[in-house]
Amino acid sequence: MVVLHSKDLVNWEIAGHVVDDLTRISPQLNWDRMNCYGKGIWAGSIRYYKNKFWVYFGTPDDGFFMSSAANPAGPWEPVHQLWKVTGWDDCCSFCDDDGQLYFIATNFAVDPKNNKKYNIHLFKMAPDGRSLIMESDSIIHQSPGSEANKLYKINGLYYHYFSEVKPEGRVIMMERSKNIYGPWNIRQLDHVDGKVDREPNQGGLMQTPTGKWYFLTHHGSGDWEGRPASLLPVHWINGWPVIGEPGADTIGRMVWRGTKPVSAKRKISIQTSDAFNAQKVNVQWEWNYQPRVGKWSLTERKGFLRLYAFMPIDSNNKRSIILRAGNTLTQRSMRTPSNMAAVKIDLSGMADGQFSGLTHFSTTSNSLFGIRQENGIRSLVYSDNGKDSTVVIVTGKSVWLRSTWDANGVSRYAFSTDGKSYQTLESTYQLTWGGYRGDRIGIFNFNTTEDKGYVDVDWFRYDYK
Repeated sequence: MVVLHSKDLVNWEIAGHVVDDLTRISPQLNWDRMNCYGKGIWAGSIRYYKNKFWVYFGTPDDGFFMSSAANPAGPWEPVHQLWKVTGWDDCCSFCDDDGQLYFIATNFAVDPKNNKKYNIHLFKMAPDGRSLIMESDSIIHQSPGSEANKLYKINGLYYHYFSEVKPEGRVIMMERSKNIYGPWNIRQLDHVDGKVDREPNQGGLMQTPTGKWYFLTHHGSGDWEGRPASLLPVHWINGWPVIGEPGADTIGRMVWRGTKPVSAKRKISIQTSDAFNAQKVNVQWEWNYQPRVGKWSLTERKGFLRLYAFMPIDSNNKRSIILRAGNTLTQRSMRTPSNMAAVKIDLSGMADGQFSGLTHFSTTSNSLFGIRQENGIRSLVYSDNGKDSTVVIVTGKSVWLRSTWDANGVSRYAFSTDGKSYQTLESTYQLTWGGYRGDRIGIFNFNTTEDKGYVDVDWFRYDYK
């Protein structure tokens, strides 16, 4: 679960991650299971109160979890299970003026109390925020598809943000009350922009030091880049935070351009490139599932990332082998007009059965471009969803691999044997949606016959406009 930081709400950098051991959530997230796509960490919330940052999140099968930290960059406390439950999502914590902690979340399964789905529940929490007071459970709202919960207290009134599904699509809703348990007044805050089939969904209100309000959101739908984010202006009308540009009905519409809220002096951006000179994996990287201890190192060869090869869980499924192959280190594929990711790999430690290189992958499609060794011979192989083609025999110690793609998500792979001149493949690869998160660019290394061999990654360079 990545934590991003910004000074102007437009330009962001990665501060760190909340979860350092995914097995504390579920054994299905470990390298020997790798069986949780779409069922891992769902929408969470970050809040600051009682001199700490607090993160709460859920998974649909394992329940709710939390962690806290004095610094949002970490270290975060080991993830703690708040409640073991299934069929719930979209939680948020809230600290009232008297210090009482609350927890709000959606039960999207059928509730036996009213035989309906998408019931939004409110609980009190213990003072340490590590357990729910179950007898305080109260349903404060129910409507089709109601989720994306946030709680606020503004000018003495409680505001409950959520989204729900109406005939026009998923819309942003708000309730307000003098009492946290209601009764609530309710109204719609935005209309769906039907022309682009994208609508604000999960998100939160923020106020700048000058007093202006904004709403940061990701859209419920997207293209190959996953769910994209937007920053929208907020106009307070009769005590309601209308999101976007208000129409004649005082309900907001999507806006696509605006003035940057804050003029920040220091230019920041999402970190990407890595020379592997640090003692730990840098913040831009995310392992595909919990990595296997002892199978990777940043210290065995200084200035290199060493990846040991071991067998995927399902070596026979060539089409989706990358989805259950350990030691895959990934980043998000950016959607800008020009993107380039390149890697230099030392092949000296490779063994027969090993395949290592550069990959684009999602849950709906994948491509692998790298070196495969068989009978002591190393071949450059391009694999498009399991359909392999040999490009050239490689005899040198190192190989340089590159992918470039545009805003349409069309990737072209290229390779070099000297680090200077590159040859581009004729084939192109279309990046795909892959269930919310979009395409990932990554470095992979596995062996389909035995746990043997390794590669040393010298550097990874990733530029985007």
